Amino acid sequence: MEYTISKLAKLAGVSTRTLRYYDEINLLRPARINHSGYRIYGQEEIDRLQQIRFFRELDVDLVTIVSIMNDPQFDKTNALQQHYAQLVNKRSHIDKLIHTLEKTIAHERGEYLMTNEEKFNAFKEKMIQENEDQYGVEIRQKYGEQTIEASNAKLRGMTEKEYADMQTLEKEIFQLIKQALVLNDPHSDVAQEAAAKHKEWLMYSWSSYSKEAHAGLAEIYVADERFQAYYEKIGKGATELLHNAILIFLEKNK
Repeated sequence: MEYTISKLAKLAGVSTRTLRYYDEINLLRPARINHSGYRIYGQEEIDRLQQIRFFRELDVDLVTIVSIMNDPQFDKTNALQQHYAQLVNKRSHIDKLIHTLEKTIAHERGEYLMTNEEKFNAFKEKMIQENEDQYGVEIRQKYGEQTIEASNAKLRGMTEKEYADMQTLEKEIFQLIKQALVLNDPHSDVAQEAAAKHKEWLMYSWSSYSKEAHAGLAEIYVADERFQAYYEKIGKGATELLHNAILIFLEKNK
């Protein structure tokens, strides 16, 4: 069955403008253009759009989606299985948030005595799950199951203050990288402060620290598109600057 752009937009719950933009960025091309100049989409394009919608539902940015789906090695079945697992995890997290809210409401009514740790468990689980969903396979291959499980256990054991401090520290690192981008110098004091704070930030989740592991993580940052996208939100070149600043920091602190 074939669809015009307006019919496909209605079917998929997107705008025709969105579909035209997907065409422009080489994400979703129509199967053909008919004699009247209308974009016509077939089953292959419909299935591809469904994949795109899954990625967008999981907050994957368009640049990353284009890179993934235009890769000749892209496996549609494997991607669907990953979407399924991630959405199940997302549902599990929502269930935990609902449960935490129920206990919080009961606590406010005096019907239940809620500990401070309980108030933040769902948020810590979300942080762990997001890391697993995005980078779990790669970091487990690089650092091993035991190391990652120890890291997750440390995150789960954080106190209320430690959790808040970790979130604050991450914001400080982002701000420092933003300032360092203006200078475009990984040797600068502000870039080196960002690298030092990055080490401090890692220690909230790492059960032990080594310079080799820190350098290895910096290499992953520039090699993996997902890490790049995370830090490039600060500004273009942010990932490479942080990578270089970390390596300089490690060299200076042998």
